[in-house]
Amino acid sequence: MFRYILLYKPYNVICQFSQTSPTELTLKDYLPISEVYPVGRLDKDSEGLVLLTNNGPLQNRFAHPRFAHPRTYWVQVEGIPEDKYLQNLRDGLDLKDYQTQQAQVKLLDSDPVLPPRDPPIRYRKTIPTSWLEMTLTEGKNRQIRRMTAKIGFPTLRLVRVSLTVIEGSKPLKLTLEGLEPGQWRDLNLEEVKALERLVRR
Repeated sequence: MFRYILLYKPYNVICQFSQTSPTELTLKDYLPISEVYPVGRLDKDSEGLVLLTNNGPLQNRFAHPRFAHPRTYWVQVEGIPEDKYLQNLRDGLDLKDYQTQQAQVKLLDSDPVLPPRDPPIRYRKTIPTSWLEMTLTEGKNRQIRRMTAKIGFPTLRLVRVSLTVIEGSKPLKLTLEGLEPGQWRDLNLEEVKALERLVRR
């Protein structure tokens, strides 16, 4: 029987079940189910939504670059970028080893409502911060951090808030709603059906 789980991965947690050192926190510290695996990873210093399953074909579908499933992030950056810098993110950037694809990027009008991070971001009076909402259809290693650094606005905090499943004419949006860091839930029947239809297509 296939299992589909959404987890709110906290900061400073390795996105796998096995430790590489005795002091590391892993998914095993929050999820008492060992037969599932992450569909796409989050860095140790990133937070937010992780989809886990034991459905191999679904994992392969999400991993394949031909199937572009939007992932949305809230990104706290050092400084307040003007729109010309955001346009560079939207158009795609040359990061030397690869060119990023086009992305949806906007400056949020206010700070998003999120649980406090432990430990908190270091506050500096002389340097303002701002939040971006970025939606990508790719997920290379530390991509967002490299993108914001490239335009001169280093990432301070990074939270994946949603994953959209493109299945037919009605996209399914999986979000962090109802979850706190470290909490998880099984997908409901409607969500499971949408995912399984995706594999059959």
